[in-house]
Amino acid sequence: MALAAGVVSTHMSRVHAHRYVLGADASGPLDAAAFRAMRRFAELPFGRIAYVERGSGDAALFLHGAPLNGFQWRSAIDRLSPYRRCIAPDFMGLGYSQIPEHQSLAASSQVAMLVALFDSLAISKADIVASDSGGAVAQLFAVRYPERVRTLLLTNCDVEPDSPPSGAKPVIEMARAGKLADATAKWLTDKALARATFGAAVYHDSAHFSDESIEYYVTPLVGSPLRKRQYEAFHLALEPNPLAGIEAALRRCTAPVRIVWGASDTVFAQADADYLDRTFPRSQGIRRVPEGKLFFQEEFPDVIAEEARRLWHVA
Repeated sequence: MALAAGVVSTHMSRVHAHRYVLGADASGPLDAAAFRAMRRFAELPFGRIAYVERGSGDAALFLHGAPLNGFQWRSAIDRLSPYRRCIAPDFMGLGYSQIPEHQSLAASSQVAMLVALFDSLAISKADIVASDSGGAVAQLFAVRYPERVRTLLLTNCDVEPDSPPSGAKPVIEMARAGKLADATAKWLTDKALARATFGAAVYHDSAHFSDESIEYYVTPLVGSPLRKRQYEAFHLALEPNPLAGIEAALRRCTAPVRIVWGASDTVFAQADADYLDRTFPRSQGIRRVPEGKLFFQEEFPDVIAEEARRLWHVA
């Protein structure tokens, strides 16, 4: 897979570069309609990888959590695209990426996919901003391809001693029983249920899990029998621990790292932030967001933007 990442054609790179220039001057808030209109696809050996791109200059890569997609970062991208070429892909098995049936969805395969995406978009190095299972992928990427990581901004996410976290185990068991996709599909017809369950668990204000967000996040996950199977397979691939044995390599990481942690999260422990802070040799410390739950990045994008600008040393 890693070898395939280096053989994307020059023609595809030129196509994506052309799209990049066309999108560089986009302005206005990124609601679902705008995000959908900006969606592009990279034709990779792993499938058609959906991504949104905005801004110019050095690249910044935004890695989402589950069961979300790149839309998670829309408001942060609004604020950061004046400073970076912001790229938000959808992981294989989630979002709008279109993946062959037997493609591995494990974290290591997601890393290989991102390397191929970097090559197809002519990105040599990026600042990485990550959440939830995307944080696990970011850590693996940083130790396997350190030369391609400028900085890391990690929010509530997996760490080696807590991956997958105990709070994710019921969801994994639902996936193992083949019930997760159908349960999630109910959110499309009962959005109050979606807010009362998932929304209340991962947002400070469950109203932030709006009808628009529910439609954008859930629709691709349950759009076909194959997509339902892949959605569940993504969760099954969270076991065994994809970060097992990674600590020694993280201790050799030379990239500056900033940790921004939702202090009201019930999925990832506060101790997980402390672990990252003492493990990364160039950690810039922890900022805790008192009201933040797992997906606080959507509710408090100004915090993400402020911390990213400080880490990137931009105004």
